[in-house]
This record gives sequence, structure tokens and C-alpha cells, in this order.
Amino acid sequence: MHRLASTLCLSFALVSSAPLEAQPVRYVRYQDASGIAYGRLEGDQIAQLRGAPWVDATTTGRRVSRAQVRLLAPATPAKVIAVGLNYKSHLGERPSATYPGLFAKFPTSIIADGDTVRLPVDAQNVHYEGEMVLVIGKRASNVSPADARSVVFAVTVGNDVSERDWQKSDLQWFRAKASDTFGPLGPVLVTGVNYDDLLLQTRLNGAVVQSQRTKDLIFDVPTIVSYVSRYVTLEPGDVIYTGTPGTTRQMKAGDVVEVELEQVGVLRNPVAQVKK
Repeated sequence: MHRLASTLCLSFALVSSAPLEAQPVRYVRYQDASGIAYGRLEGDQIAQLRGAPWVDATTTGRRVSRAQVRLLAPATPAKVIAVGLNYKSHLGERPSATYPGLFAKFPTSIIADGDTVRLPVDAQNVHYEGEMVLVIGKRASNVSPADARSVVFAVTVGNDVSERDWQKSDLQWFRAKASDTFGPLGPVLVTGVNYDDLLLQTRLNGAVVQSQRTKDLIFDVPTIVSYVSRYVTLEPGDVIYTGTPGTTRQMKAGDVVEVELEQVGVLRNPVAQVKK
């Protein structure tokens, strides 16, 4: 009996000391009558934070209703970096690269959930690209793949809007990838999820047009973050679009694009044409 009790006590101690799985936490950036703030999303309520959650996630004690605020893009990055051709399903007949293919978008391309993607007057072939986006939480330069996970604060949802004709014809992807409104982002930042295996789906006017799991990324999150940090210093709040799966199609004025990332949320943006 004494031996059994000792065994049970030992088992309980082992179970109790085992690490607990992190629970998802959702953060938003929002605007109301008092200004712009970050908050922790708790159901239909937002607990205001003292600063950006990767800087100071303590609450101020103020709470607001989600229905009474406007959600903004959840980060204001100094750098917007993206990885191209990072799913085999998007490569087609092209061979996989030996290192991540990087390009930059501009911070001015970022728009929030619900904002309109505005097609420039001379744009003829603009496509959606649903993606998982990493949000950096620590300053990082030349970080190793082993340490790269500690640099990522959260994930969110993105749409790497792309003008295909300009991609082919221009010297660089300045217009094709970085035009105003070409970087929808949000609506929430989520920590505590396994971003190595999340379902990513894009819907065009309600029809599923992209669907793949993030485990199929050619270059995974640690590899991407480590590689980027070799060449540019990552700062808290910077974002990295990780690549889009499958094939893409043209968006037209009047369309609605929804990108959904499992356990994270849905990014929804209408499309309009800029008038002459």
C-alpha cells in the first residue's frame, strides 16, 4: 500500500511538472473615439494594452466592445518582406530554389480587414495571394534557425496582391507587389498556435480557390526568419509574408477576397477600380 501510494505521488509529480501547451491569445489594433490602441481580444470584448503586445502586453484596465471600434491592420511594420515560390503547388514545372526568394513590399501597401483593394487605373491583371504572415517580436540580426522561433511573436493573415503583367515587364516588382492597398493584413495577431501546420484557404466571391496546409512550405518559418536576418536586421513589428500555395486568378472590381488561416481568422477585402 505504501509502495502504491509512493508510485501515485511520483506519477502525479511527473504529470504536474510537465510543460503545458500554450493557449492561443489574440491581439488587435483598433481605433475608437479615444484614439488608436492595441488590445487583447477576449470574446466580444477588447482589453486595452499599454503598448504593442510584443513590447508591453499589460492591460490598462479599460475595456471596449469589439462592435464599437474599428479594427486596424494589427501591425505597423517598418519592413514588409515576402517570400516567393514557397509552395511546390505554386511552382508548377519550375524547380524548387535552394534558398528563399525574397522581395519587399512597402509599409504603405498595408491595409486592414474590410478595407478596399484599389486596382490602379492601368492595372490589367491583378491576382490574390493568400498567405500566412509572421510578425516579428524581437530585434534579430543573423539569427540561427535554432533561435529563429523566439524571434516570431505571432502570426496573422495576409494577401500578397500582385499585378502579374507588371511582374513580367518591370525592372523590379515595385508596382507589381508594393502599390498602395496591395498588402491586406489582419484582422488579429495570434500567439500559441502551431504555425507549422495550419490550413490556409482563399475564397473569391465565396468559392474556395486556394487550400493548403502550412506544413507544405518549402522553406519553413525558422529557415525564412534566419535567412532574412542574414541580410537585414529584423525589428519588432516587422512582418514577413511566407508565400502562397496553388494557382491564382485575376481579381476584378466588385470581387470580394477572403483569406482564412486556421485558428487565426478571416481577412476579407472588397476590390474596386481606381477611376481615371
